[in-house]
Amino acid sequence: MSETKAIATRTTRTAQHTLLRFLARRAVTSVILLFGIVLVTFSLTVIVPGDPVRAALGEGAASNPATVEAFREKYGLDQPVWIRFFIYVGNLLRGDLGTSLKSGQPVSADLAKAVPATAEIAFYAIIISLAVAIVLGTLAAYRRGKVTDQVVRVVTLIGLSIPTFWMAILTYQLFFMQLHWVSGSGRISPTITPPPRITGFYTIDYLLNGDSVGFLDAIGHLALPVLVLSLFTIATLTRFVRTSVLEVLDMDYARAARAKGLSGGRVVVGYVLRGAALPILTLVGIAFGSLLSGTVLVEAVFAWPGLGTYAYNASKNLDLLAVTGVGLVVGVFYLVINLVVDVLYGVLDPRVRLS
Repeated sequence: MSETKAIATRTTRTAQHTLLRFLARRAVTSVILLFGIVLVTFSLTVIVPGDPVRAALGEGAASNPATVEAFREKYGLDQPVWIRFFIYVGNLLRGDLGTSLKSGQPVSADLAKAVPATAEIAFYAIIISLAVAIVLGTLAAYRRGKVTDQVVRVVTLIGLSIPTFWMAILTYQLFFMQLHWVSGSGRISPTITPPPRITGFYTIDYLLNGDSVGFLDAIGHLALPVLVLSLFTIATLTRFVRTSVLEVLDMDYARAARAKGLSGGRVVVGYVLRGAALPILTLVGIAFGSLLSGTVLVEAVFAWPGLGTYAYNASKNLDLLAVTGVGLVVGVFYLVINLVVDVLYGVLDPRVRLS
């Protein structure tokens, strides 16, 4: 008996050490990728055509050589590129993303306002999309070739075909302008006071402060952006879930579970979805990253003060430090999401730890 316990203890320790080595490898890779993100985002701002000084000062002030020289010296634009890069990296290590040329505010302060706004709609969109996609995709796969499967496939095809910006305009005109079912643009109504900042998510912050009026107003403003982003994401995830579930349904252990007389629901929940979880997890990570970084058009339609709007304004005004900050944040988004997905892979599937 003691020998059996000793073997079990050694097996557990080996599994733990394997998982720790796996996590360490992923952490080292993430640090290397982070440096690459910094290098690429900084390099892109260097090769961007146009004069950031003229864009920031305007034609009148830019015609004065003394003003231009003072501006370039203040923001370090008179230094060689390689010196500017090392200065930028040094500032990053201190948490300083620089100062926006246009707003005159620290880029980190601007991003602290923009990122939570985008993260809020992306978070709710991915939660709703995943829940709906799992139900529809699993149902379509379990009833493949039947009417239910055909309807789901047609609906998802329509969802993938409709441009997101056109859907945003259509829903805004219909549900707000015509029917008045939801609130208008922005995160909250002009008559509502923003909540004390805790998480940056207005809905959560209103709840934590016990403000039901503000919470309902924030939900009303969230409804349309989340709906538009969810429609496309649901279509993408549903088709992928259907494919993944179909592959697992044809595997031997799923057939054996059905042959044992288990109900269809128990086979799907207990065996099929667990087997299909890993590939679905990968696509969910990619979809969430896309929602966090690709909401420019939706934010423009709904006047949402998020990362997409900030990135567009920074690019339009050639605000190099702001553009670099946005690029860095988006890169870190994908890096963190990929790291979380890799860790979940290692936890769910021991075979991944050995690869």
